[in-house]
Amino acid sequence: MNFMARSIVALTALVFVAVSSVHAADASPTLSRIQKSGKLVVGTSGSMPLMSEKLMTGELVGFDIDMAKALAETMGVKVEFKTMPFDQLIPSLEQGKVDVVMSNMTMTIERNMRVAFAGPYFVSGKCLVTKEQEMAKADDPEDLKESDAKIAVVGGTTSEAFVKELMPKIQRVAVDSVDKGTNMVAKGEVNAFLTDFPICLSVMKRFPDSGFQSVVSALTYEPIGMALPANDPLFINLASNFIDRAENVGLITGLGIKWFGQAKLTPVSAE
Repeated sequence: MNFMARSIVALTALVFVAVSSVHAADASPTLSRIQKSGKLVVGTSGSMPLMSEKLMTGELVGFDIDMAKALAETMGVKVEFKTMPFDQLIPSLEQGKVDVVMSNMTMTIERNMRVAFAGPYFVSGKCLVTKEQEMAKADDPEDLKESDAKIAVVGGTTSEAFVKELMPKIQRVAVDSVDKGTNMVAKGEVNAFLTDFPICLSVMKRFPDSGFQSVVSALTYEPIGMALPANDPLFINLASNFIDRAENVGLITGLGIKWFGQAKLTPVSAE
């Protein structure tokens, strides 16, 4: 973590009031469990570069990881990460195996019918990684409806739903990781890999000489939030207040600069 990000995290810890010295209300089973164990268990995929990524050393890094660490610090507890495939995150939260999910998760209506959300703390969007110049210029789903095109997506994500619903004639290839999708583009097995903005940015940074191109604008609005147990209003309120304060003291801005530099999303025109 660079000096600015460390300073912001330290400032945040001073601004927030830790709850560890106060007994959580009986109405909050999650907070009671966290206090008794002394740790916040965070579910994450570890496969979303710049947001949640597991390095070769086994270390987890990314925007979501830093946010989770800051949340645990302000609660006065340790953080424990559990990595798993993306589509197992919500079931694990529902089963009480994790206390919160932070893994570049879009706050969708379908997910919100199963779990609660706090946020958004980051706004992302869909973009393409491709070697084809015409596809890289796409800023509307209508531009991508070539029936003979193949697009790779990570299964179980909003990217897969995006292609399925808005581009039904496209040949959709579901993969289980960003690396597999990227490799398919590199080998010419698919025309493009559809994913989220932070992941596109990561791919472009990692493979500057690969010939990959990416869209400049976001294809969708993707509000990223913390997924929380559905029946724990006190914990939901705590998480929402954490995000509000993290934004107001500059933590979110600082982490954004740390992980994304000056890169920004360009909203799609409403016209």
